[in-house]
Amino acid sequence: MAAARGIRFYYDLISQPCRALYIFLEQTKIPHQKCPTALRKWEHTTPEFLRTVNRFGKLPAIVEEESGFKLAESIAILRYLSREHSVPDHWYPRDSRRRARVDEYLEWQHSNTRLHCAGYVRYVWRGPLRGEAVERQVAERLRAEMIACLDFIESNLLREDVPFIAGQDISIADLVAACEVEQPKLTGYDARVGRPKMTAWLQRVKEFTHPDYEAAHKVMLRFAPTVA
Repeated sequence: MAAARGIRFYYDLISQPCRALYIFLEQTKIPHQKCPTALRKWEHTTPEFLRTVNRFGKLPAIVEEESGFKLAESIAILRYLSREHSVPDHWYPRDSRRRARVDEYLEWQHSNTRLHCAGYVRYVWRGPLRGEAVERQVAERLRAEMIACLDFIESNLLREDVPFIAGQDISIADLVAACEVEQPKLTGYDARVGRPKMTAWLQRVKEFTHPDYEAAHKVMLRFAPTVA
């Protein structure tokens, strides 16, 4: 376990992966300097950002203060920080099987929760902000795929006798999942409606990470058209 060292954290809270990492950093008290980076202003694509922060031009990203070590991709960052800092074991368990259960969701979500929730929001909400037309049939297909994914989570991943995605304790899998599931609020769609297990699970995540969960979602909720 490496000694505690500070990092610079580059983020925009309109981004679901940025929110997950924001909550994690606040909850674990890992020393960090907040470096807000506006996606809407394309600050993540400037030559300076690409050279000094993240060659991929994406958020979130971190840079270690002392070593200058740079890392991109939220899942990689969450795993790295969990290993390198003295954080409570429940976030990313050392036990092989418990960790495997967390990793199982983190690998699955790339082509499921993130693909479908972010894909729908990107097309219906972000596209028009960039002057892109929305075709009704495409929007309906993406919405149907997102709903099917959320229904799968409700029916297969969440259980009444298991409080969190990977077991009895909250983990980084819950942060990643919750932030993705919240994102469709930007389109006026609330994943809680008609899904009692998802509603209860999201409430548990929110209560465990209070007040950081609310702080992380405050910016996003300001843009949500009909969801408070």
